[in-house]
Amino acid sequence: MMNTIKIKKAILLLSSFATVAYSYGQELIRPSVQSKTSFAIVIDSKTFESARAEVMAYRQSIEKDGLGTYIIAHNWQQPEQIRDQLQQLYKGKQALEGTVLIGDIPIVMIRDAQYLTSAFKMNQKIRWDKSSVPSDRYYDDFDLQLDFIKQDTAKGRTHYYYYSLNGTSPQYIEMDIYSARIKPPVEKGEDATQKIKSYLNKLVTLREENNPLTDMVASTGHGYNSNSMNSFAGDVLALKSQFPDLYKPGNSIKFLNFRNADFMKYNLLRELKREGLDFAFMTGHGTATLQLINGYPLASNPQPSMENVGRYLRSKIRAAKEDGRDVEKVKESFKTSLGVSDKWMTNAFEKAVIDSDSVFNDNLDVQIWDVKDAAIQARLVYLNSCLTGSFHLDNYLAGYYPFSDNKNVAAIANSIGVLQDLWPAELMGTLQHGVRIGNWFKHIAYLETHILGDPTFHFTSKRSQEINNAIVSGAKISYWKKLLQENDADLQSLALVYLQKQLPEAEMAQILKNTYFNSPFETTRMQAFALLRNFENEQYFEVLHAAKNDAYEFIRRRAVYDLGEFGGDDFAKDLIAFYVSDPHSERINYRLRTNMTFFNPELLKKEIENQVRQNKSIYNAANLSDQLLKDIDYNSTKVEKMEANIRDKKQTEKERLGEITTLRLYRFHRLVPTVLTLIEDPSESETIRIAALEAMSWFPLSYQREAIFNTCDQLLKDDKVPQAVKDQALKTKHVMKKEKK
Repeated sequence: MMNTIKIKKAILLLSSFATVAYSYGQELIRPSVQSKTSFAIVIDSKTFESARAEVMAYRQSIEKDGLGTYIIAHNWQQPEQIRDQLQQLYKGKQALEGTVLIGDIPIVMIRDAQYLTSAFKMNQKIRWDKSSVPSDRYYDDFDLQLDFIKQDTAKGRTHYYYYSLNGTSPQYIEMDIYSARIKPPVEKGEDATQKIKSYLNKLVTLREENNPLTDMVASTGHGYNSNSMNSFAGDVLALKSQFPDLYKPGNSIKFLNFRNADFMKYNLLRELKREGLDFAFMTGHGTATLQLINGYPLASNPQPSMENVGRYLRSKIRAAKEDGRDVEKVKESFKTSLGVSDKWMTNAFEKAVIDSDSVFNDNLDVQIWDVKDAAIQARLVYLNSCLTGSFHLDNYLAGYYPFSDNKNVAAIANSIGVLQDLWPAELMGTLQHGVRIGNWFKHIAYLETHILGDPTFHFTSKRSQEINNAIVSGAKISYWKKLLQENDADLQSLALVYLQKQLPEAEMAQILKNTYFNSPFETTRMQAFALLRNFENEQYFEVLHAAKNDAYEFIRRRAVYDLGEFGGDDFAKDLIAFYVSDPHSERINYRLRTNMTFFNPELLKKEIENQVRQNKSIYNAANLSDQLLKDIDYNSTKVEKMEANIRDKKQTEKERLGEITTLRLYRFHRLVPTVLTLIEDPSESETIRIAALEAMSWFPLSYQREAIFNTCDQLLKDDKVPQAVKDQALKTKHVMKKEKK
């Protein structure tokens, strides 16, 4: 363990020293230029020893851009060592705005904080390296209180350090600084340090370029957002508001959709390698080693449809054999369920057919070898997909964009699975004004979101210094009000974000309401809607009721989410009105049907009668009403059975836990009183009570949240309640009543 007191004192005494060496191998190099804020390169000593010249050149490049930069090298043994250093620099006169972690840096695996992710809901009894979230929020959000549990001891995982979110911590993310990783993926026989050196050399060269953001590609893969064309069209319109200059002659923005070709990845790769491309925004599903682009070809003609069926069946037969299942039984099941004959499956194990299917499947998706050393030109890529940013693994796809022979500076990607209905384009338009990647990133990151590469990189703009300084140094209200008047969607949105931090609720809520009802910009309206959500006041509910008719599909979609999150009787009418007005938006329709299970079924039936059955403009209204009513009755029965199982102590604990944890995904608000009764019951096991409390932490907007808060409060006052239960009660209480920094 390093002598942290000595280090802290030394940081304060660096005014006359450029380089200071400490015991235990630590070396700290202070900035050589003065700037309003500073940046820190954190690196392990071994890598620094090998790559000193390259690191110093990188530092010089950053400082040439006007950002004073520390270098801290050490044989890091614990994450706390790094966090402590960064916190001290953050509190200093030349306050820290961000950091990059280079080389062998401890990886924090966070547990008991899944509600800080966008969608991760894995059972934590599963292997810890699988059920924890690899996250650098430990290093950039200093208010998060995380308790060390243990270091992994398995081979290849000793750099994993497991932490649990403490109940006294804020139960939300609000990053104090931005962070990034320079951690190349490596295969057997490859040298990570050499890859770091090559990357830094490339980086220094690319940072010298005059490179405004004038060329962009946006792509959408198969199966994302229910393959909704309205969703895709909404994104196109929003990006035009955010990047209007890209639509002018001489500049470029291209939209690629999986429907454009059976093997769309080749079109995408061609664009990624095109000279002059600045930014690639790629949305779709993913794994640690794949960007999923196409499914089986969309087909209406018989022959291609038959080919799809054949490929599907052959893949299932091969999977059965690999899993050790009875292949003949699997064949018979498909013959029964699909009405197919043996001929569809007889050639599944012929080498030529296996090879052909393998090539076909490889052509559907972007593989690691498609990205590695591929001469990709895009300076910034954003992989809005699951798992591609699994930097905790030795080998992960997103890392090959910056850390191989490509002209990519940075990739933004996720270390675990993520929600489809995210707003990844939030404030994205600020990039064209020279906002540093890190300064944009700190507004949008979840627990799982990461920058791989240089976070200080920015596109060329005469406004770069002005806006970056405003973000990191805290501009005055007058500045943000002036910015709010500019004819720019995301500069207005940025102004709203920072005005909310400084203005009283009454004044700010009125500004947000006026912005929503008067702005022509899709993303500015969405920003106003999202910020009003924090207030949950009269202005917010007025906007929420109006949002069902917004021209921007994403606002309508988010409004549907919020209706489900609140779940109160006041919104049943809105839910059915949504269903009537927007049946053609696939993703919204999908969410509406899910949300119907959350509401009072009798109120929904009344609204279906009034708004659907009696609506003469709806074709086949009677049959549609009957189907909706049938669905409501079916779901009501399911929820009633679920409630009975939760109550029934004769059920096994595993069965009851399964029902309870379902509430993390589905907001069955009417079950909250039942769950609270269970939580208060001292005869229930700690496991049941803790799981129930954790499930309640996913109800922060529920009309039942006051009851959840009060139950947690009472548990904390009761001396007879076990400490483990109290710990979770404290977390859930803070989620119900979160206080902003």
